[in-house]
Amino acid sequence: MNAFDRDLGKSDGMAVLHYGDGEYAVLSPGRFVLCAVSNKQIPLEALRYWSPEHQEAYTGPAEALKRWQGA
Repeated sequence: MNAFDRDLGKSDGMAVLHYGDGEYAVLSPGRFVLCAVSNKQIPLEALRYWSPEHQEAYTGPAEALKRWQGA
């Protein structure tokens, strides 16, 4: 399952994802995930940055870099 699948948004709440290299699997459907750094909601259709190693999502490249730097 990915962001283009029809059943992705059946729930209006937070999705639960498994982050892989270059794609993610939806474990529990929802409309958004939370950024691990800023705690902002990220709509699944806008999700571009995540860490398979840490299993967390990021709002953008600045947040991903901040997490990578350990801040």
